Amino acid sequence: MKWQQAITDYKHYLQIERGLSKNSIENYSYDIKKMISYLEDHSINVSPITIDNTIIKTFIYSVSKSLNPRSQARLISGLRNFFDYLIFENYRSTNPVDLIESPRIGRKLPDTLSIEDIDNLINAIDLSYQYNGVNLGERNRAIIETLYSCGLRVSELIGLKVSDLFFEEGFIKVTGKGDKQRFVPISPSTQNYITIWITIRNHIEVQPDSKDVLFLNYKGKQLTRAMIFTIIKKLVKTTGLKKTVSPHTFRHSFATHLLENGADLRAIQMMLGHESITTTEIYMHVDRSHLSEVLNKFHPRK
Repeated sequence: MKWQQAITDYKHYLQIERGLSKNSIENYSYDIKKMISYLEDHSINVSPITIDNTIIKTFIYSVSKSLNPRSQARLISGLRNFFDYLIFENYRSTNPVDLIESPRIGRKLPDTLSIEDIDNLINAIDLSYQYNGVNLGERNRAIIETLYSCGLRVSELIGLKVSDLFFEEGFIKVTGKGDKQRFVPISPSTQNYITIWITIRNHIEVQPDSKDVLFLNYKGKQLTRAMIFTIIKKLVKTTGLKKTVSPHTFRHSFATHLLENGADLRAIQMMLGHESITTTEIYMHVDRSHLSEVLNKFHPRK
C-alpha cells in the first residue's frame, strides 16, 4: 500500500464511517502529509505498512522544536488514529505510535453534565437507526447508558466482553489501566438496554477476533475509541448542548453525581479504578454550595 492510497482510503473512512466534515477530514490528514514530506525530504523509503516506531519518533522529535506541547499532542494523536485505522482494516497488526507518549499539557476537567443533560442526550438517540440491517440505535443507547451508569473509561467500554457481564450478581467486570480488573455495579435498567443489544448482536456475523466483545460495529468488529467520540458528538449536535462532551465527561459526571448525593469517596474510588484516593479527590470538583450543605447537615456544631 502506498501513502497516497492510504490517505485517500482514510479520508473516505472518516467521511463515511465517522461522518466528519470536510474541514475535520483535512485536519486529520494534515499530520500524515506532514510526516510524508519529512520522509521524502530525508529519502526514507517506507510504506504505511512498514514504517516503524523509531522513524516516527525521529519525525516527531524533528518537528517538536517548532510546536507547543498541545500541538505536539495533537500531532501524536492524529498519527495514532491513522494507524488505528490501518489496524482496523487489517493492513497492520500493531500501531507504531502506541509507545510514544504525548507531552503533558495540563489537566482540565471536562464539563459536568446534569441529569437533565444526560436524559436529553439519551432521548435524542434514534432507536430505529439501522445500517446494513443492523440496529445501531439500540447499541448506541446501551453504550451511553453504560458509560454513565458505570463510570467507565472509553478504553474500558470498547474492551468490555460478553463474558464480563454478571447480571445475576448485579456487576460487570472491568479491565482498566495496567490490565487491573475491578467489579462495578450495574443498574437493572442498564442491564436491560445491554440485553436488548445482545439480542441484536446475536444476529450479526461476528469476526473471529471479536467473538466475546460486547459492543460491535455493523461489520461484527470491535468498536474504536474514535467511533465512541463520533456517537457522542452527533448526540450533542442533535440536542444543541453547549458543552464540550467526550466519553470522559460521562465518567466525570457519574462520579460527581455520586459524591453530590452522599456517596462515600472510598466507594467512588473503587468504582472508578483509581489506585490512589488522592486522584479521586482531585477528580471531584464539588461546588462550594454543596460543601456548605454537607457541613450544615452533618457537622455537630453547625
